[in-house]
Formats: sequence, C-alpha cells, structure tokens
Amino acid sequence: MATTSPSLLVRLRDRADADAWGRLARLYTPLLLDWVRRLGVQPADADDLVQEVLTTVAKEMPAFEYDPARGAFRGWLRTVLANRVRHHRRTRGRAPDAAGGGGHDRLLADLEDAGGALSAAWDVEHDRHVAGRLLALIRGEFEVTTWEAFRLAAVEGRPAAEVATALGITPNAVRVARCRVLARLRQEADGLTG
Repeated sequence: MATTSPSLLVRLRDRADADAWGRLARLYTPLLLDWVRRLGVQPADADDLVQEVLTTVAKEMPAFEYDPARGAFRGWLRTVLANRVRHHRRTRGRAPDAAGGGGHDRLLADLEDAGGALSAAWDVEHDRHVAGRLLALIRGEFEVTTWEAFRLAAVEGRPAAEVATALGITPNAVRVARCRVLARLRQEADGLTG
C-alpha cells in the first residue's frame, strides 16, 4: 500500500494544496449538484451554485474546527449549502415552493435542523456517497487480491473462509485485507462522516 496522506480535512487547511482541493471537488460536486437541484435550483444555475458552495468552503476552511461532539464536516457543509441556496434565492428575488409542496424557507430550515428529516436524509446520503467515492479513490493503493478480499468480505458480507477459498488465500489474510482497507478508508474519511 502506498504511503497514506493526512486526512483531507487537515490538508484543506492549506489553501495551496491543489491536490486536496481537487479531491474535495471530485468528492463533493456530484452530491452537491444533486442537492441543489433537489432544493429547487434551476438546472442553469446548479453548477454555478455548487461552485459558490465550494468557494465558501475554501474561504472558511481555515477557521473550521472539527469537533466530534458538535458534528462532522457533513453538518457544516450542509449548513453552508443551505445558506448559499438561501442567498441565491434572495439575490434573484424569488423563493418558489420547492418540490414536495413545502415552502422553500421551510425546506431549507429542515435541511439545517440537525433533527429534521431532510437533514437526516442528507447525513445518510452524504456518508454513503463519500464512502463510495473514497473507496474508488483509494482502490489503486491496494493489490488486486487485497481489494477483492475486502470487497467480498466487507461489502458483500461473505464469510472469510468462503472468500479465502475463492481467492486461494487464508482466512486470516482475508481478515487482514479487510482491516487494511477499512483502516485506510477511515483515515481518508476522518472528520468527513459520522
């Protein structure tokens, strides 16, 4: 496995770390695009609004303090998203009802409310999206057999003995592979989820 980098959140404190900022954009742009559309932003404005969200993150990231007791990066990003959508609506002088029949302000308030249904949906979708994207990003750091052992055991939930037989390795090697990939995923996701 290649030498691992510090967590993305640590690296983002350095505005000059182009690789970290590129990784953040690749990681979050699809999720943010989906959510701005869901929040009623016109397709013609969606890409620009996502860029505004990422620009706000870039400006405010040096002041961001990760505190597990107060919530992960996802909660902070959710608030940035809601504020940018609200600002977008204000500057265009419109706040139409969003899909689902609720008022736009109520929809944004539900997104910002840590106990709201929309906030809970964001958290679940965020974590699923980030985990999937991060797994794709780190896949190349592992040998094919290690990755396949992880995939079969952790993702598909197959027993270690069955995976070992299929791959011609020991059950212990399957457990080690699973642990190595999960440890790397946890490192890369540090502070972003959960």
